[in-house]
Amino acid sequence: MAVRAIQYLRRNEQVIAPRKQWPPSKALQIYDFSGRIKENFQAESGRALSLWGDAGWGELVKQGKYRDNRFDEALVRGAVEMIQRWQPQPMPTGVTYVPSLYRPELVPDFAMRLAEKLGLPLLEVVQKVRHNKPQKNMSNSYQKTRNLDGVFAVDAANVRQEPAFLVDDVVDSRWTFTVIAALLRRAGSGKVFPLALALNSLE
Repeated sequence: MAVRAIQYLRRNEQVIAPRKQWPPSKALQIYDFSGRIKENFQAESGRALSLWGDAGWGELVKQGKYRDNRFDEALVRGAVEMIQRWQPQPMPTGVTYVPSLYRPELVPDFAMRLAEKLGLPLLEVVQKVRHNKPQKNMSNSYQKTRNLDGVFAVDAANVRQEPAFLVDDVVDSRWTFTVIAALLRRAGSGKVFPLALALNSLE
């Protein structure tokens, strides 16, 4: 029974719903985003492979993030199988990722291996250009978006006008995905599909 339960959990990915409204009070003054998020700047509906810490993939995600500093190859295979079930449309033709100055290799390494398994190019077009406080320390949407204002930059010259996966390890408030997707779309990218290893909140 335990094995069957784990197998079920490993096919129980979570939907990452796109945000459609920026917080009030000009939280993103550097990026000049406010009001309703334009439809052509919105992230698409995304997927998370697990719930943080669950008995399916969640514990393996936690071990990779906090113990091994590298995500197990089984998580790459799990993400590929999730994409096959998901079938986002239009199917992305590239993979990019959310960069970090604190753990600069963790997510890029996973994104690179995922891209290889999918036979897609890894698009190194998002940079983190300044440090910010951990998003988990922010208490509301205004603080979380203000904490992201001016933190990321997109290399517009190398952005492809095609759909892409945007990969991160853990998604909580969805604001990081929302901001980077809007920056990518503004720079000329096709549709952006968030993909995370674990969902840490159902807000």
